[in-house]
Amino acid sequence: MEVLKIATAGSVDDGKSTLIGRILYDTKSLTSDKLEAIEKTSKQKGYDYLDFSLATDGLVAEREQGITIDVAHIYFSTAKKSYIIADTPGHVEYTRNMVTGASTSQAAIILIDARKGVIEQTNRHFFINNLLRIKDVVVAINKMDLVDYSEETYNAIKADFQELMAKRDYQDQKITFIPVSALKGDNVVNKTDKTPWYTGPTLLEHFEALDRKDIFNVGTPRFPVQYVIRPKTDEHHDFRGFAGKVYGGELSVGDEVVALPSQTRSKIKDIYFHDKKYKTASRRSSVTITLDDEINLSRGDMLVKANDLPTVDKQFTATISWMDSLPLATGNKYIVQHGVNKVLAKVEQVHHKIAPDYSGIDTEADSLGMNDIAQVSFRLNKPIFYDQFKNHRTNGSFILIDTKSNSTVGAGFIS
Repeated sequence: MEVLKIATAGSVDDGKSTLIGRILYDTKSLTSDKLEAIEKTSKQKGYDYLDFSLATDGLVAEREQGITIDVAHIYFSTAKKSYIIADTPGHVEYTRNMVTGASTSQAAIILIDARKGVIEQTNRHFFINNLLRIKDVVVAINKMDLVDYSEETYNAIKADFQELMAKRDYQDQKITFIPVSALKGDNVVNKTDKTPWYTGPTLLEHFEALDRKDIFNVGTPRFPVQYVIRPKTDEHHDFRGFAGKVYGGELSVGDEVVALPSQTRSKIKDIYFHDKKYKTASRRSSVTITLDDEINLSRGDMLVKANDLPTVDKQFTATISWMDSLPLATGNKYIVQHGVNKVLAKVEQVHHKIAPDYSGIDTEADSLGMNDIAQVSFRLNKPIFYDQFKNHRTNGSFILIDTKSNSTVGAGFIS
């Protein structure tokens, strides 16, 4: 079954957790004990409605404050697709959590409170979705019940957001506007007759209709080797296969490929998935590949098509989302984990900090604090094989690891 991962973003009290809870309730994805707990807690709080935010706010601090702090992944399925919703916090101080949740998503929901309209945090949420090249974004204008389902209010917010869209640098995004009431369930899973002026799909209908080719960024095939398989059994005495995952495109039997970093050429002999052979390995499929020639390949090396090589270099510039309490500064050293490769890197230069609300850049910055986003240059102790993030989301991204604590301290997107 096709799996779709959706990132969510919304400011405080925009109703994001309630929206997700409503989806779970209306798709009958809540267990009976979870539903019973929601009903009991809602009554204890004196509500005359079910507080669906209780379905997703898992931390004690989240339930007490009525806000989302950590990234939670919520799973549910329909007859057509399986869904993973990354429930990310919308507060300024949790920018890093938003980046984490959205980094592996194919679609996104940006919530806007119909009473407040587009605010500064909305700019930040859209900036992150734009930065991470998420192709399908739904702008859910929530709490329409509190503005009497006003078409005028909906159109005003839509016009304000379209002004924001003009500032983006990633033009391949499809933006869809949907008026909803998460609390009442209007246009979330089921259509409502309270917005007769809106003729589009409900939120769930929109995602059900999404085609894979419309949401995945099409790139060139990259096959980072994760493991070399040598069974050394009587049946497979001379078998030597390379296990990994295909990213960005397809690889087929007979394709001429180049092994990096050795630059050795060969052709794909067979493609295995478990004990079955296939002619083609599609994008995001985990397979084992054998080659016509005996060439030296090990974990961290990469197979690419001969006519479409990535950049092989010991330096690059990237947009960094900083996630640590200790600052990033020029001269600092970190481990760059790019795919399965780990390489020691030195910060060469902080070019400028980027305001994630589209208000401009700070060219005077020479260090980064937690939640800062900036353009930074690195020098590595050995080459890596990379693409620009805009051309290849997987092979153009990496994480930074602190050499002392071994903690993940930043995420990077190669320019």
